[in-house]
Amino acid sequence: MIPAFAALLLSAFLIPTATARAADQPKDAAAGYPSKAIRIILPLSAGGSADAIARMVGDIFASAFGQPVVVDNRPGANGIIGIDLVAKATPDGYTLLVASGANLTVNPALHGSKLPFNVDRDLIPVTRVASQTFIAHVSPAFPAKSIKELIAYAKEKPGEVNYASAGTGSTAHLMAALFESVTGVRMTHVPYKGASQGRNAVMSREVHLMFDGLLASLPLIKAGRLRGLAVTSARRSPVAPDIPTIAESGVPGYGADAWYGLLTPRGTPADVVTKLSTTLAKALETPAVREKLLAQGVEAVGGTPQQFRAFLKTEIEQWGKVVREAGIRLE
Repeated sequence: MIPAFAALLLSAFLIPTATARAADQPKDAAAGYPSKAIRIILPLSAGGSADAIARMVGDIFASAFGQPVVVDNRPGANGIIGIDLVAKATPDGYTLLVASGANLTVNPALHGSKLPFNVDRDLIPVTRVASQTFIAHVSPAFPAKSIKELIAYAKEKPGEVNYASAGTGSTAHLMAALFESVTGVRMTHVPYKGASQGRNAVMSREVHLMFDGLLASLPLIKAGRLRGLAVTSARRSPVAPDIPTIAESGVPGYGADAWYGLLTPRGTPADVVTKLSTTLAKALETPAVREKLLAQGVEAVGGTPQQFRAFLKTEIEQWGKVVREAGIRLE
């Protein structure tokens, strides 16, 4: 798998190779920054929440800095292609990364030393932008009408309850694996090529269950085509406040979100990182931006680089443990 990355990476034009690091950057780099267009790499396809979030970040910087900001979608290999482009880019603040938590936290556990970059070594966390809750949903024909009933049913029929995901190692897969670990139930994973295929499989009763993005699922739940059991976040979502959390439904301690963050290559001047973080965090506190994110089914987060780094470290450890305990392997 890794050899294939080389050809793809060589074809990735317009992203400069990192020839300068922090020692080569002026101490007051932020004074004239930015003086040209900024490129945001998104290691995911266009469309969907991640793309909308990256473009919103781009709009914030374009408005604040008076320079163009281009979002460059570079999907492939669960985000590895796009992240590696940024990890190897010149650390001058003109190549940024908006990535999902799954891109950053699961790949180290799945690939180990074969990963062409090290998240902690090669990237600087800037700001955690937003978080999105998932929801456990089933077909209306499925016997379980709550999380407690799902657990009881799954324990009565070990391995017979099957759940869909957007692929091995996806957020949906890991949230279900965490659910199995915390509750002690044993279910069967059925990976699909994407979330929409998995969602359709639940509606058509090919599978019983899916941990799915709330925004995409909610219209189908309201229409009666899916039954929402509980959300994965530690607290109820403002998008659907009537739906309980998994934790309050009989699984104390369960809490997991899909999240998105802004990062830069290692060696980016500290004052540039501070300027990016301060600008973005301030915008994320405004009602207009928070409402725009809620329309995408996600909540604004914000915070400092230090807070994001500590959070990222915890997430890598947590999801690495889930991957190991669940025995998740790439197919």
